[in-house]
Amino acid sequence: MDEFIQTTADEAHIKRERAKARELRKTPYFRDLLKKGICHYCGKHFPPEELTLDHIIPVARGGKSTKGNLVVSCRRCNQGKSCQTPVEQLLDELEKNGTL
Repeated sequence: MDEFIQTTADEAHIKRERAKARELRKTPYFRDLLKKGICHYCGKHFPPEELTLDHIIPVARGGKSTKGNLVVSCRRCNQGKSCQTPVEQLLDELEKNGTL
């Protein structure tokens, strides 16, 4: 699935939301999630230092740094997701598996 509707956020939005995410990472809620060490996407366990906060709707696509849009993920899943939305990820998986 190479085609998707490209929506981009301006640089000020990206900078602001990434700063918010850095602050949210320090909150007890996210510290606890990081300590649990479970990737939201693959479900595998990792040490906290190998986990990142991922925006489900990417900041570059207009996503915000809120509790509902941030999840803990391993670096591999986060990098594999790139700038995709969950729907785009699902469609890519279906296409790879030949079910589309």
